[in-house]
Amino acid sequence: MTRKKVKLAFIVNDSARKATFKKRKKGLMKKVSELSTLCGIDACAIIYSPYDSQPEVWPSPLGVQRVLSKFKTMPEMEQSKKMVNQESFLRQRITKASEQLRKQRKENREKEVTQAMFQCLTGKINLANLNMIDLNDLGWMIDRNLKDVEKRVETLNKRSRSSTGGTSHTSQLAAVAATGAGPSNGGQQAPESSQKADVLAATNLGVNVDSMLRQQWFMDMVTPQETAMGFGGDIDNMMLPFGDTNHNALFSNPFFPLN
Repeated sequence: MTRKKVKLAFIVNDSARKATFKKRKKGLMKKVSELSTLCGIDACAIIYSPYDSQPEVWPSPLGVQRVLSKFKTMPEMEQSKKMVNQESFLRQRITKASEQLRKQRKENREKEVTQAMFQCLTGKINLANLNMIDLNDLGWMIDRNLKDVEKRVETLNKRSRSSTGGTSHTSQLAAVAATGAGPSNGGQQAPESSQKADVLAATNLGVNVDSMLRQQWFMDMVTPQETAMGFGGDIDNMMLPFGDTNHNALFSNPFFPLN
């Protein structure tokens, strides 16, 4: 059976607060003892409470004095380097939680914009129903995906050119060896460097045309068509509405940079 999560708040009931104090104090003393024994460090604990006239110390008054004397001999900067009170501890927790929340919101926004991008391609979202912030985020996501696609295409084209270049060079050497290069063959043979230049130019032309066709196809899919997209006035059927009927943004501040 799992333990119930304790709410960190002041216990109003006196008897319950006293029982909790005794239980937690015993556990704290045990933890300090275990830490000192397992790690071989100097540690002490002093606990004041309204239920006892004298403070409770661990391991002993002499042991506490020895640890405190060692602490006081340290430089002031070293003493306060890792020292925190309740206020500073809570501030650190709040700052950390705020950063985690910001990252999670950005991650959620990226997922929503990615889903919207694919829904635009299938005609499930009409771009006319999105406001400026949503359109800016959508454009940023499309640009990022286009850059990834272009990098992948460029890598594949480089591999293709390297393999094609090697094959063309072998074929040219075989053709020269078979036909010869002298005037007795009835014609003049073009220089090998000129042939390589022609093959490279043809390959580059094919690569550029192929890249342009891919980019044009993608942009045609993203561009909204009046006859193919839209919801027929029923905005509630949108799978991912970025704005309400008043064209308010899903988030007050965009997470993606303006173009």
